[in-house]
Amino acid sequence: MTVTLHLPDRISDLLHRAWEDLPRVALESLAAEGYRSGKFSRAEVGDILGHESPWETEDFLSAHDAWPGTSLEEFQDDLSALDRLRGA
Repeated sequence: MTVTLHLPDRISDLLHRAWEDLPRVALESLAAEGYRSGKFSRAEVGDILGHESPWETEDFLSAHDAWPGTSLEEFQDDLSALDRLRGA
């Protein structure tokens, strides 16, 4: 898929000065935000970015502080597991 953005020239110039490889930066931003919001899995992020290993994707997500949100159900499961470990 090809995505085209129409931006004012002054904004386009600003973006190109800020980032040498703007298409890659935009793709990485999309992948990180997609993971944070739960739209993409870790494997999908790796596919989008052409990573060769899950570790490369983990490094990318870590470097971009991209962690998926935790649902209430997941949080409650974690609390239950901690209670079991503590013997409560």
